[in-house]
Amino acid sequence: MSRRSSQDPGCGPHRVAMIVDAGTNPFEMGVATELFGLRRPELGVQWYEFTLCAADPTVEMHAGFFTLTGVRGLEAVAEADTVIVPNRPDPQHGAHPRVVEAVRESAARGSRMVSFCTGAFVLAAAGVLDGRRATTHWRWAELFTSRYPRVHVDPDVLFVDEGAVLTAAGSAAALDLGLHIVRRDHGAEIATAVSRRLVFTSHRDGGQQQFVERPVPRVADTSLAPVLEWARQRLEYPLAVADLADHAATSVATLHRRFRTELGTTPLEWITGERVTVACRLFERGEERVDVVARKSGLGTASNLREQMRRRVGLTPSAYRRRFGSSSGWPER
Repeated sequence: MSRRSSQDPGCGPHRVAMIVDAGTNPFEMGVATELFGLRRPELGVQWYEFTLCAADPTVEMHAGFFTLTGVRGLEAVAEADTVIVPNRPDPQHGAHPRVVEAVRESAARGSRMVSFCTGAFVLAAAGVLDGRRATTHWRWAELFTSRYPRVHVDPDVLFVDEGAVLTAAGSAAALDLGLHIVRRDHGAEIATAVSRRLVFTSHRDGGQQQFVERPVPRVADTSLAPVLEWARQRLEYPLAVADLADHAATSVATLHRRFRTELGTTPLEWITGERVTVACRLFERGEERVDVVARKSGLGTASNLREQMRRRVGLTPSAYRRRFGSSSGWPER
C-alpha cells in the first residue's frame, strides 16, 4: 500500500490513526487530537486527516474516567500513513491481541509508527522495535529492558526518532515528539506557529533529559523568559553565554544552573538550537544562499550551518531547502 507523504500536496492529506485501547491515558489521546486532528486553515498547508480507532466498539479509558464510543474499528489502521499506538499508565497488562497484530501489519506495510510514553511496549510486542533505539517513561525502563532485550532503550531522553519509528518518553514528551513530527513534515515555521497556538516551546531536542527539576517560583516572574526573548532578537550577531548572564544580572555559573533547571539544556546549546530554527525559516521563505543564511542566523559559516543542521534537523541545507522551500509545492508562508 502506498503511503502518502505529508510533504506532497498532490497525494491528498497524510492520514494519522491513533489506536485507543482499554486503559489508554486520555492525555496522550488529547495531545494527538490537538496536534493532528484540529483544522488549521490559517497555516496555508494541507493538514493531517486524523482518526481515532479501537479494537472494540466501547473502550474504557484509564481508571474509568470515561468510556469512549463511536470511533472507527481497526480497519482505519490499514489505511493510515502514520499510526500512533495505545499507551497505558500500567504497562504490566498487554495490549489487545488484535491491536498488536494490526500494529505489526501496519509497520510491515511501511506506515510511520509512533508511540507516546508506555506505548513503546505495544510497538515492542509487535516486534517493531527489535534492533532499534527507543525510549519510554523512565519509571518503566527497567521492566521494558527485561521484557524486550532486543530493543536498545535510552531512558534519559525525551524522544527518539528512528525515521519510520518514533518513540516518546513521559506524557509531556508526547507534545515534544508531536511538534517534532510536525516540524519534520512541514518545516520549522509551521511547527513554531502550531506551538504558539499551544503556548508551548517549539524546540526541545529529543536528546534532552526526561526529568528536569522545575521548582515553584517564589516571586511572580523568576523565569528565563525575558533573557530568552532578548537573546532571540540578537541571534544574528555575536552572542556569548556571558552576554546572556550580564543581561540576566547573574553569573555564568548561575545562568547555567537556571538553564538546566528550566530548559534541561545549556545556554550554548539553546542559542545554537534557536539559530538553526532561524536558518530553517530563512530557507522556507526562499533564501537559497547558504552563506547568507549562515550569516543571518548567527551560525557564521556555511560549514557550521551544514554541521548543525545535520545534527539537529537530520537534513543538509540543500535537502531542507528542496523539501520545505517556498518553491517546494506548498503556499508561501
